[in-house]
Amino acid sequence: MQEFTDKEILADGLSTQKSATEKFNTFANECVHDNLRGTIMNILEQEHNISTDVFNLMHQRGMYETPPAEAKKVMEAQQKFSQSVK
Repeated sequence: MQEFTDKEILADGLSTQKSATEKFNTFANECVHDNLRGTIMNILEQEHNISTDVFNLMHQRGMYETPPAEAKKVMEAQQKFSQSVK
């Protein structure tokens, strides 16, 4: 019997959450019934929260390493996206 590592289990969970949020997001974008869309949006927010929790747990345990962002690149990204919002 194969046993899975914590990293494999959490990675699978994170992958599942990414897929779920993608599907709920698409459904919310294409939903024409306001009450149903509101329900889907609530579920989508919950799914994003779960995804964040799993990601943070993996990151804290060193299972999902992210290199530190350079301050210049962060500033450039903020400027780029703030301009697209306007």
